[in-house]
Amino acid sequence: MQDKNLLLVEGNDDLHVVLAIQGQRSIRILDKQDIVSKGGIDELIESFPVYLKSSGIRVLGAIVDADTDLNNRWLSLRNHLIEAGYKNVPETPNTGGTVIESPAMSILPRVGIWLMPDNSTTGILEDFLRYLIPQNDALFSHVEASVNSIPETEKRFSTLAKPKALIHTWLAWQMEPGRPLGLSITAQFLNQDVPQVDLFVAWLQKLYT
Repeated sequence: MQDKNLLLVEGNDDLHVVLAIQGQRSIRILDKQDIVSKGGIDELIESFPVYLKSSGIRVLGAIVDADTDLNNRWLSLRNHLIEAGYKNVPETPNTGGTVIESPAMSILPRVGIWLMPDNSTTGILEDFLRYLIPQNDALFSHVEASVNSIPETEKRFSTLAKPKALIHTWLAWQMEPGRPLGLSITAQFLNQDVPQVDLFVAWLQKLYT
């Protein structure tokens, strides 16, 4: 069986963001069929050790949200790596994205992990995308004021989901309202020419090449 490169992601938004960033950077590291949407963090972590031990995988990447506890999220993946036989797994994630080589004399894949938003702080995909909104964007200031003004008794989203509310409200106020996240990068509403995306692309290139 030909060796495959796979990237596990929590959901379709992550998948389309990765593809859109590649398109805007004019690079082709992964095709759509190489990116596996697991439908949630629990499903991704549960399947992670299965993919580690699957035959025919040359490189296995995973993009997961740090959520409210980056250390716990990292440990849940790190423990699976150690149990599978990986050596020199760092105690904390690399700020530029973690890449772990397969052990010598092993058929285990090279592994890469990116913890959204930046491998060092808590948050989710939308926190990463916040970096792609132009600095000092006046419209986003109005969005923040609007979202922050919602009375607690009327707020229908959790604190963790607030970045989603901010990003999607901002996108709803664009010239073409309501574009999905990936298409918003393609349409250049979200500007991928920022250092945070440079780091992310460098991680992808180091992992899969």
